[in-house]
Amino acid sequence: MTSITIHGLDEPLDSLIREKARREGLSLNKTIKLLLAEALGISPESNGRQSHFDDLWGIWTPEELVEFQRSTRDLAEIDPRDWE
Repeated sequence: MTSITIHGLDEPLDSLIREKARREGLSLNKTIKLLLAEALGISPESNGRQSHFDDLWGIWTPEELVEFQRSTRDLAEIDPRDWE
């Protein structure tokens, strides 16, 4: 694993990171790693952004997806007569 040093953090950013670490009972290193992973969309927590909208579009079960695909299968067929 590699290490990264970050120079010149602004005081407000430094304070917010330290407060988040304290509030969650994590080390600064762990907090920064989690923040970076979330920001880059490579952690389970990053998916939480999407879940904020679940009430607007919901989530299909695998069975519902199969039913949708079955019900819309004919829409994938192109009828050349439609282009005349």
